[in-house]
Order: sequence, then structure tokens, then C-alpha cells
Amino acid sequence: MNDFLPSQAGDLITAAVLVIGDEILSGRTKDKNIGYIAEYLTAIGIDLREVRVVPDIEEEIIAALDALRHKFTYVFTTGGIGPTHDDITADCVAKAFGVQLVEDPRAMSLLLERIKPEDMNEARRRMARIPVGGELVLNSVSKAPGFMIGNVIVMAGVPAVMQAMLEDVAPKLRTGVRMSSANIDATGFKEGDYAAGLGAIQKRHPGIVIGSYPSLTADGVFRNQIVVRARDLEAIEAAAAEVRAMLASLKV
Repeated sequence: MNDFLPSQAGDLITAAVLVIGDEILSGRTKDKNIGYIAEYLTAIGIDLREVRVVPDIEEEIIAALDALRHKFTYVFTTGGIGPTHDDITADCVAKAFGVQLVEDPRAMSLLLERIKPEDMNEARRRMARIPVGGELVLNSVSKAPGFMIGNVIVMAGVPAVMQAMLEDVAPKLRTGVRMSSANIDATGFKEGDYAAGLGAIQKRHPGIVIGSYPSLTADGVFRNQIVVRARDLEAIEAAAAEVRAMLASLKV
């Protein structure tokens, strides 16, 4: 993790994901990026706090972008930076920041690594448009870049390309202390059995997050897991010990 930029002591680094695309909202395309981004950011000490999905409508994209970029440390967008008429993310980001959207020679150079000059039509040139002041976010899969401007990171919607872009931009981001967790198996109990006790423990430990997560196994058995999360390992263990003791008392 030494490649990442540390935050100031005590800083909480937060993020939002803005998913852009009619195909997500219609169900035609199943999003595979949110979970990946959440796990990746958690691992480097950035808290994902909000996810929004908006259609390919300019005013809705700009409104969501403005709301999120003023609320969180970073905003990651996915989708809408391809060559077709409905790929309007770059246009919207430029308008949100009040800058021009121009054909960037750096981006064009990257595109020409995969596209023959004679095949570089107007549609493909759209992928070289970058807001003035934006820094390129590279990807090793298709070469077509994303970009970062201010605290907004604009990435592709195709999962493999998005992942490559995230790898490229991550070392440039400020990061905080990683969140750690303790998992406590509560299988055999119903959530209603321990809900009151778990709530009382949470009140005694306001600096941590405690969650209960039921699931159904393949053989039809409910499995409950309690997760204690915090940045302080001693605080995690103290709360986890109380959870274990509480569950043990319910068996008596």
C-alpha cells in the first residue's frame, strides 16, 4: 500500500459511485462494477458511502454529479464514454465543471495505438474528448482513456476496462486507515433472538459498526453472521467479545 497517498491523521476519505446508463436501469445490462469498486476502495482505506444510477439524460447526470462531488472526497463514474450518440458522460462532466470539452492529443495518440488512422472516424474521435484540465486515466485493455478532473474519476462501464482504469488511478488518490472487521457466526439463532442484545452492544460502542447478515445456504439452512467493523483493532475485539458473550448467554 506504499504506492497510495496517505491522508492526514484522522481524515476520513469518502467516495460515491455514479453509474450512468439506460441499459442498467432497464435491466438489459447487469451491473458488475459496484461491488468490485466497493471492495477495492475498502481495501485501500476509502469508504464508499453512496451509489446512484442515472439514465443517459444530461440534466440528471449533471445534477447527480454536482450533488455527489460536493459531498464526498471522490466520485467515480462508470459508463457513457464510448463512441455512440448516447455516450454523453464527458459532455456532462465538462458542463458540471464549467470547462470546454476538447479533443485531447494525448488521448488521440492512445486511440491510434489500436485504431488505424484510416479507420479513425468521427464516432471514434469522440473517445478522445477530454474536459480542459482533466488528467488521463489509462487502461491497458482497450487504450481508450478515462479521465480525472477535480475529485471526479470518469471510467468505462465495461468491467474489464473499468478495472484497468481503477488500477491506474488508485495510486493518485488519498487514502485513509483501512477498515477491519471480525466475523462472528450466529448460525442456529434467529435474528430476533439477539436483536435487542446486539442493539445494546452497538450503543455501548458508538465508534464501530455492527451488522447482522442472514443468508440461505444451498441446502435451505439459514445462516446468520454478525460483523463488527472499525479502524481500531482493539475496539473491534472488545465489541466482538461482547457479541460472543451475548450469544453464549442465549444458549443457557
